[in-house]
Order: sequence, then structure tokens, then C-alpha cells
Amino acid sequence: MPQTTAPPIAEKLAEKQKSISIAEFFEKNKQMLGFDSLQRSLITTIKEAVDNALDACEEAGILPDLLIEIKTASPAPNLILTVEDNGPGIVKEQIPKVFAKLLYGSRFHVLKQSRGQQGIGISASVLYAQLSTGKPVRIISKIGSQQPAHYCELIINTSKNEPEILEERVIEWDPPHGTRIELEIKGAYVKGRRQSVLEYLRNTAIVNPHARLTLIDPDGEYTVFDRATDLLPEPPTEIKPHPAGIELGTLMKMLRYTDRQRLLTFLKDSFSRIGEVTAEKICAHAKLKPSCKPQKLTHEEVERLLHAFGSINIGAPPTDCLSPISEDLIYKGVLKEYPVDFIATTNRSPAVYAGNPFLVEAAIAYGGDLPAEGKVEILRFANRVPLLYQQGACSITHAIERINWKYYGLLQPGGFPAGPCAILVHVASTNVPFTSESKNAIADVPEILSEVENAVRTVSGRLKKYLGKRELLSKRKEKENLIKRVLPRLAAKVSDILERDTPNIDPVVARIMGNLLVKRSVRRNENGFDVEIRIENHTNTAQSLKVHDLIPYEIESAEPEPRKAPIGDRFDYLWEVSLRSGERASLTYTIEAGDGKGGDEEVSLPAPMVEGVPAELVTGAKVLGRG
Repeated sequence: MPQTTAPPIAEKLAEKQKSISIAEFFEKNKQMLGFDSLQRSLITTIKEAVDNALDACEEAGILPDLLIEIKTASPAPNLILTVEDNGPGIVKEQIPKVFAKLLYGSRFHVLKQSRGQQGIGISASVLYAQLSTGKPVRIISKIGSQQPAHYCELIINTSKNEPEILEERVIEWDPPHGTRIELEIKGAYVKGRRQSVLEYLRNTAIVNPHARLTLIDPDGEYTVFDRATDLLPEPPTEIKPHPAGIELGTLMKMLRYTDRQRLLTFLKDSFSRIGEVTAEKICAHAKLKPSCKPQKLTHEEVERLLHAFGSINIGAPPTDCLSPISEDLIYKGVLKEYPVDFIATTNRSPAVYAGNPFLVEAAIAYGGDLPAEGKVEILRFANRVPLLYQQGACSITHAIERINWKYYGLLQPGGFPAGPCAILVHVASTNVPFTSESKNAIADVPEILSEVENAVRTVSGRLKKYLGKRELLSKRKEKENLIKRVLPRLAAKVSDILERDTPNIDPVVARIMGNLLVKRSVRRNENGFDVEIRIENHTNTAQSLKVHDLIPYEIESAEPEPRKAPIGDRFDYLWEVSLRSGERASLTYTIEAGDGKGGDEEVSLPAPMVEGVPAELVTGAKVLGRG
């Protein structure tokens, strides 16, 4: 009988091989995307939805107005999360792929700064909702006031990484345009300062001062982070790859699939900072003809071409692909969310790592409501997105740890700075080198480490000067406090004897101490109130300062006319004043009682705030410190 042979084992093993979709991979590895605990899963889901909304609004030139609502659901710990924006909306055909297909988006191949890049974020949140509760995502989108609103319910077919539409229809929806996404997930809403939804939104508001964010928490409590400016950030411009960052395999792929027929044309059209002269130099150095076909280059010729990129002097990449926050808006953002005594900001010049343009912005805040004990608060951001987790693995933290903080006036137990201080660092780049898919820590790229360290040292140097001045003036403050303890008693006794009202002693204190006196007076008139802010310079030198009046009223008949900026439910009226020693100035305006806030009662106005003068030289006003 003929002998039968079993098929080789390799054939049996081959039968078991099959491709894995990206959705299936993350279905089993959701922790890689930031869904590794109930608290973090909620924050990650909100983050991805908010990032998408902010990017869409900015690309359409719309000031973002976002609503984030969290409701409890049954069974616990289910939560229903709704994020609604006033952006341009999404066309009907794109809705399923945007929200229910991983690695689908418009930004992966575009070299410019953006929050989202890989096309994973919001669809990963939809995948998590599907895994944790089995519920589909519900979406409403409208692209114009004369267009219908489209509603659909989606799930992800993880074996194919494709969306499945469970229901879709046209509905009535009031907003003229925008998108609303609703997900039911397993999550935990935790109140507190660190690693919470509130902290994430607070930090988002700091580095996106043009956005208004409204949170409705599970208890129905509203928190509004109002915009500090009505100016949208300058939109970044798309750039071409820079030759300094190209790897051999990438260059070979570009050459193989280009439609250019001449190497010279390929170099000019495919890379930034390569013109005709530079392209000719590269070809000459690589010993290649400018007219040769890119597709025909051998492996050895491509290696010569890559070597030529590093040997020829090619200009740095253009930086209009970046959209920094700016020192002024960082200052306003920090001041809006953190009442402090001193803020210093800096904006580094753009730099390059592996051909990718990036820049670093930094700020340091001191005093005020910041905790006096414990480590300083580190606020880390990448492309205007807060990084709340993996602080110890981030290059921003590592750069801060390399600094000798004792030199700058802070304690440094265990190698980390401590004191009533917060340090903010923002890294903006076309390609932020995150350590993982969850995008919570920046890798230790030497160029980024160096730029972060230099930026933090710059603002820390200004803090050192501030702390030095404060120490020198502390004795003046002790003397002033002593006078303020003695004079009121004396004034009260004299007033009792003379049977008169006790006078305000601030003018007397200012003269004795040789200070700037800032004094507000309010008098009723027929229609409302006349307000005067009087500034007297009793110091021995000329003083230039800014006077801020942060009040919840519209003012009229101001003399001189101040600059006006809305901050939350108040207005910041700003005057710039310069006085020689012995001079006085008067800032006046009126408040109409008919505005609904004055009424028949007396108005209550906080003390004015001044900026640009040490606190120890001012009597009668709060001083804002700024480096």
C-alpha cells in the first residue's frame, strides 16, 4: 500500500496566520491609548473630543464655544458624556469615518502644528465606549444655518476597522452649525486640583485663551472658563518635509513613487528650503545628474543623495507652520486661572530636531493662592493640549530637574523644586515626539530638553530678581505694618475726642513711607456714580505703572479713556500712568445705575490693581507682579 505523508507543520501553522486590524489591536490594548482607569478614561475621552472641536473651530476661523456635560447613568459607574461645539460641522458622508474608523483623518500627512495628528483620538474614545458599555456613539452635525442637521448612531466593526451605521436621520437642531457627540462610557468623575476633568479644562483654558469652555458636572454644577481674548491664533501654514529629517527608507519611498521625471525637479518640489541652486549643489555632491530619473536611482545612489543632504548647507525649516500662544496671552491665561503675585513669561526662537520645527514657551508664577508647601506645580503642554499624566517620563520634567533651583531662590528637596510656584512649559511642533500613543509625555530629544531648560532658566532668572527685591523691601513692609497698627488706634481716639468719623489713613501711610498712593472714591450722582482713582507719587523717583480696574460694570465718560478687555463676567479697564516724584494723576469715569447692577444701593468696587511697581512701594492697591 502506498504510504500517506502528513502535511508539513509549516502548512498547518500558515493556515492560522491572518491580518489584524488596528481597531482589533487597540480593542485588546486600550491602555496604550490612555484608557487604563475609570478616572483617566473619562479625562481621555473628554480630551479627544475637545481637541477635535478646537481644531475644527480654529481651521474654520470660528471662536470656539464648547459645552462639556457629564451625567450619571445606570448601572454605575456608567457616565453619559456630551461635547458640543460651534464649529463648521462635518459633512454627512464623512461622519462615520471621522468617528468610527481608526487612523482616518486629514492631518497625518500635513506638516503643520495641530492637536490631532494620527486620526486615532476620537475614534478610540468611541471604541472605548463600545467596549465598556456596549453602547453606540450618537452624533449630530450641521454645516450651515440653511442645511439640515444629520443624526446618526455608530459602532466600529473592529475586525474590519470600519464604521457601522445603526441609525441615521435628519432632525431639527437649533444651532446654525456645529457638532454634538454623546458617548456612554464607564468612568469616574473626581473633583480636585490634579488629574481631574476640572484641572484639564482649566489648563486647556490657559493655553487656549480664545476659547470659552463650559462644564456641567454630574451634580449639575456649572463652571465656565471664559475667553481672555477675542483674537484667534494665527493659523499655521503647511510646509514640505525638510531634508535634514529624512531617513533612508523614507527617501527611497519618495523617489520610487514621485511623478517628477528629473531629480532636480524632485528635490525642488518635495522639500522645503531647496531651490534650484541648492538642488544643483546636492546633485553635484552626490555625483548624480540633475536630469536623471528619480525612480531609477540605485540603493547606493540614494545613500549618496542622503549623505549630500547632511553635507550641503541647507537653511532651517520655515516656522510659519507653528502657532505659538505668545507671551502676552500666556500671561493673561495664567492670571485668569491662578491669582498670583508674580508672573514671568518667555518665548524661545524656533529650533529644529530631526528636521521638525519646534519652539518652546514658558512661564513661571509665584505666590498668591499657590500652596506654600510641597513641590512646585508643573503645567505641561504640547500643541496647546495639557499633559496630565506620566509627568515623571516627560522631557519637560527632566529639563526642570536639571536646574539648580537653590540658585533661583527655591528649595530643592530630592532634586525637585518646592515652594509657592507654578512652572508652565508649552512645546509647539509639527511632530511632537510623544513616548506613547496616549500622548501624555514628550520624549527626551536632546534639542527639546535644551530648549525647555533654557526657557525655564530665563523666566527663573526674573523670579530670582523679584525675590531679591522683595527681600530688600521686606523691612519697609514691616515698618509700614507697624505704622498701620499704631495709626488706626491713634486716629480712632482722636476721632472719638473730636466726635468725627475715623479717616482713611492710607494717604498718611503713603507719605510717611514714601510710597505710591492709589485711592478710589465713589460719589452718587443723579444717574449713577462718579468714580475717581487718584494716584500720588510720594517716592523719590519717577514711576511708570499700569492701573487695572477689574469691575463688573460698563463705564462711561472716562477721562482719560482706558483700554478695555472682557475677562469672564468682568471688564479689565487699563490705564498707563507715568508720574514724576511728587506728581499726581486722576482717572475718572461714571457708572450708570440703570445697568441693572447699581440700583438704588451703593456700588461695591474692589481695590484697583497696579502693575510694574514693587508691592512694597504701593499703598491702597493690589500689585500684580510680572517679569
